[in-house]
Amino acid sequence: MDNYHITKSDKLWTLVKEGAQRASKTAATKAEITTIAADFLKDKTASLKIHKEDATIQEERTFPSAALTLGNQRVE
Repeated sequence: MDNYHITKSDKLWTLVKEGAQRASKTAATKAEITTIAADFLKDKTASLKIHKEDATIQEERTFPSAALTLGNQRVE
């Protein structure tokens, strides 16, 4: 499972894969980057940690969120 983080960087909100040097996606607002991240991660098995402006974790989401994955089969 890949781990991603949404954090505030200077003036932009960024989606960064844990261990990466560069952002996968950027947006002007937290709401916008959260929507972009959900779309970006919808077909991946991943954990998303959404941080507050002070860098503390506000929320954690897992993907895929609507289904349980067993082996290569999705059970809904």
